[in-house]
Amino acid sequence: LIPSPGGNSYLMLYNVAWDALQSGGSVLDAVEKGCARCETEQCDGSVGYGGSPDETGETTLDAMIMNGDTMEVGAVGDLKRIKNAVGVARAVMEYTSHTMLVGESASLFAENMGFIAEDLTTNKSMNIFSQWLKGNCQPNYRKNVFPDPSQYCGPYKPRATLQPNKMRRHANTHSHDTIGMLAIDQDGHVAAGTSTNGLTHKVPGRVGDSPIVGAGAYADSEAGAAAATGDGDVMMRFLPSYLAVELMRAGADPSTACKTAISRIKRHYSEFFGAIICANTTGHYGAACNKVPGLSQFRFMVANTESDAPLLKSVDCF
Repeated sequence: LIPSPGGNSYLMLYNVAWDALQSGGSVLDAVEKGCARCETEQCDGSVGYGGSPDETGETTLDAMIMNGDTMEVGAVGDLKRIKNAVGVARAVMEYTSHTMLVGESASLFAENMGFIAEDLTTNKSMNIFSQWLKGNCQPNYRKNVFPDPSQYCGPYKPRATLQPNKMRRHANTHSHDTIGMLAIDQDGHVAAGTSTNGLTHKVPGRVGDSPIVGAGAYADSEAGAAAATGDGDVMMRFLPSYLAVELMRAGADPSTACKTAISRIKRHYSEFFGAIICANTTGHYGAACNKVPGLSQFRFMVANTESDAPLLKSVDCF
């Protein structure tokens, strides 16, 4: 299962993941290879190198992978210079006792593990950054600072008094997204993974929901798996992937579990941008999304033994 706007790159990564399973690879292999292909192909510009530059113009990556049999997790956040973020996440899981590494130290770990250090900047990402600077750094994600972040670039300093919280909506379907993949094999082994370059124009150091266990994704071979995409700063506060899996454990079908997880967030943030995919251990699946301007339908892809090719599915947002 993969969230997908469609396109050849998503078909290719699906084929890579499915081929890994069909050739005897593990569900972890399928998830890693699928997400890695998306990183290489720069899916939708929201995954991999050369996308979503931060306030300094740098592209950084977040990723995670989870083993639903052992409940082991590997994750990286604010990863610099390394293109294969999901590969580094798996290395964290397999070569350390930790769950997550972040920032410069995560990059040094990756280099020590044999990953190649490369510039993640491209002409496209630099153009996005330069246009943002010319537009007085709009949009940005600062608040309670001066100069006024809704009109000016930084550097910023904190205001002496905090202003009442006002939801400043910057979210659109292209400002941030994630590749989320769920895999279940014929023996009931379950895995999940995510990869993203995060939120465009984010504050340097920001880590979204994608590498957070239970937020970006969650897997348990006794219940199922889920993965989320959207406004990570909001969604991580509710651990929607964990909630959905626990609902499936309690007997909810995947579609209901997904809708309940989205509804939980909507109670507090009615205009948040986000969606979730869910699958249980029997291979049944579902998805749900919050209906906002620019997102009225959510598309995802499914491959299983019932079809000869990956199928593009969709759900109406609510």
